[in-house]
Amino acid sequence: MAEITFDDFMKVDIRVGTVIQAEPFPEARKPAIKLWVDYGDEIGVKKSSAQIAVHYDPETLVGKKVMGVVNFPPRQIGPFMSEALVLGFYDADGAIVLAVPDKDTPNGARLC
Repeated sequence: MAEITFDDFMKVDIRVGTVIQAEPFPEARKPAIKLWVDYGDEIGVKKSSAQIAVHYDPETLVGKKVMGVVNFPPRQIGPFMSEALVLGFYDADGAIVLAVPDKDTPNGARLC
């Protein structure tokens, strides 16, 4: 993988937010959940389609802190417009586990 500069890294706006709504996304090609994440006053609420259905149910996600890239352009995913990329890691079986802060962090806090 190519090296990047610190300036390149700073172009990616990664923020903490709280899931305020989550719904199944049966129209997605791969099992996914539609999320509405509150990234604080500066960013607001952004929608995201996340392929996290292996480890998470929509009803358990509301109130959960997540990390997401908030400065990608919106992307149409089937009938849903995704406005942010919620971050995660592949587990040993290739399913996605959410990247989350391990301490309480205010919505909108930026990764540094």
